[in-house]
Amino acid sequence: MNLEKVIFGFFIVLAATLNFGFFVGDIDNAAHHDVYELFAAIVVNLIATVLKFGDRTHIGAIHLSTSLVADLQLIAAALVWGYGTQVAGVDLTPELTTKVVSLSGGALLANIVSIIILIAETIMQRR
Repeated sequence: MNLEKVIFGFFIVLAATLNFGFFVGDIDNAAHHDVYELFAAIVVNLIATVLKFGDRTHIGAIHLSTSLVADLQLIAAALVWGYGTQVAGVDLTPELTTKVVSLSGGALLANIVSIIILIAETIMQRR
């Protein structure tokens, strides 16, 4: 068993599950979307991105691109949340919550693509 591959797969799947946990719920109900879960999803996605930097294959490049998309979407979601609640001084309204959750949905799609690539890569491996 390759410990590096285990850690790599672990962080890819953990990033997707944390993002899914944040995404699930009524899109406009702030009580269904925890800020700490969004923060955890961002941190784990960033760790997964760092782990993808060493791979110089074509599949590795696609892994990295999906991870960068997820990072960008989640960071944008956090910036929208932070700007709306801290700079603009607005409570977390249904409209603001919808924007944040929609951005995390884009990141979730990128995470799903990354998992599909991981599964395809695993199936193609020969012993």
